[in-house]
Amino acid sequence: MPARPFRQVDVFTPTPYLGNPVAVVLDGEGLSTEEMQRFTWWTHLSEATFVLAPTQEGADYRVRIFSVDRELPFAGHPTLGTCHAWLETHEHSGDVVQECGAGLVRIRRDGDLLAFAAPPLLRYEPVEDELVAHIAACLRIERGEIVDAQWVDNGPGWVAVLLHDADAVRALEPGFVDLDLGVVAVEPDVVVRAFFPRGSSTAEDPVTGSLNASLAKWLLETGRVTAPYVSSQTTGRVHVSRDDDGTIWVGGGTVTCIAGEVMLPSRAAQADQSPT
Repeated sequence: MPARPFRQVDVFTPTPYLGNPVAVVLDGEGLSTEEMQRFTWWTHLSEATFVLAPTQEGADYRVRIFSVDRELPFAGHPTLGTCHAWLETHEHSGDVVQECGAGLVRIRRDGDLLAFAAPPLLRYEPVEDELVAHIAACLRIERGEIVDAQWVDNGPGWVAVLLHDADAVRALEPGFVDLDLGVVAVEPDVVVRAFFPRGSSTAEDPVTGSLNASLAKWLLETGRVTAPYVSSQTTGRVHVSRDDDGTIWVGGGTVTCIAGEVMLPSRAAQADQSPT
């Protein structure tokens, strides 16, 4: 089995072990989808990524992003973690362009932070009343505690609800959440939590770049926040800014926690070992 360069990167924190970790295989060539999915599940992290040669003009690299049970067209903290790991092993100046299932994503260095340009939303519309009532039941709160709700899907499938204040978000103890759900409050500070189903239970993501990116569009367009701002999600911090042209940038600290190699098969190696 060939050794492949590997990093485990903590994202949305400058301090190791306080952010959201992602496993990055810096050479994913020759791996099948099944092998990538199996390795992701084995890591017990929310996502793993696999770096490949780009196929689109202008891209610096291509990445495939996997959660424990499916491939994702885009995800925020895997994007920043992958870029961090790639920059550790490549000489590069200026913006980085990542190719992924959602298309080309720009990433820039902003002081000690990395930030990605928020991709376009695939679904952006108010949430139907029946689903809002269902979400309230999942969160074990009254329907009246939800101030507003919006589909903000940029790949993973996010639907978001706004609560009255940050304390209400922090106090949530949801039951089974059967969809990818973001919860946010903006008073007195921007506080975010992210829930999603994992098997028959509810999981919570520690810090979520894709959700914060899609929330930013909603919160900025409705005048609930002004940019730049910082949102808190568990122990992580997400920095949101907006250019004059309307581009939303979502960034945070990134730090390598593990550097080394992983042993993963290649199709060529498997073919050589096949009986003749």
